[in-house]
Amino acid sequence: MITKFRIHEGAAVGEFGMACQRIIPWQAQEGQEEPPFGGMACFLPAGASSDPDCHDQDEVMVVLSGSGRLDLGGDKAECTTGDVVVLPRNKEHVVHNPGPETLTWLSVYWPLHEPKRTEGTEVSA
Repeated sequence: MITKFRIHEGAAVGEFGMACQRIIPWQAQEGQEEPPFGGMACFLPAGASSDPDCHDQDEVMVVLSGSGRLDLGGDKAECTTGDVVVLPRNKEHVVHNPGPETLTWLSVYWPLHEPKRTEGTEVSA
């Protein structure tokens, strides 16, 4: 069976200070195993910034349209359509869109679920 859907801002919901469309995992059939990674399309409006985020998962951003700036643990980098940006786990990151159009990217992260923290341990940003 082929499963097909479209990346579209109208299918996104508010998360992380922007609109996000969860695409992996998709609505699976009962009994199907979860994939080892997740993915979502992100839509950041012109002039906006995402909420700060930090997680115990590696992440790759593929910029689909627009341009912006990424702040990652004190480092800054410009990004534009076609760029692939690697975000290592446990680094706080914020995406800024100073441009005139929506910045859109696909984020793929792994593992699918953040590892559980044991009592008394912290993950540094």
